[in-house]
Amino acid sequence: MTAKEELTQQIVSALARARFPISTPEELLVAFPNGADTTCRSGDIQMTAGAAGKLLTDADFPFTSAGQVANTILSRAGL
Repeated sequence: MTAKEELTQQIVSALARARFPISTPEELLVAFPNGADTTCRSGDIQMTAGAAGKLLTDADFPFTSAGQVANTILSRAGL
């Protein structure tokens, strides 16, 4: 499994109980189980939800699925 696949799986899993659509950055952070401190790891790559949120813009919202959140964040992170 690649780092991107592993991180995607972790983000989607972390947002499994989230209610979509998510319309704001604040709603997204609250949707993660540990808020901004929720951490995903793959090998040497580590990213918190708070750091990932800084990669997003208002134009990215609303999100309609956890997969969409993961793809947007990982794309912006260059993965």
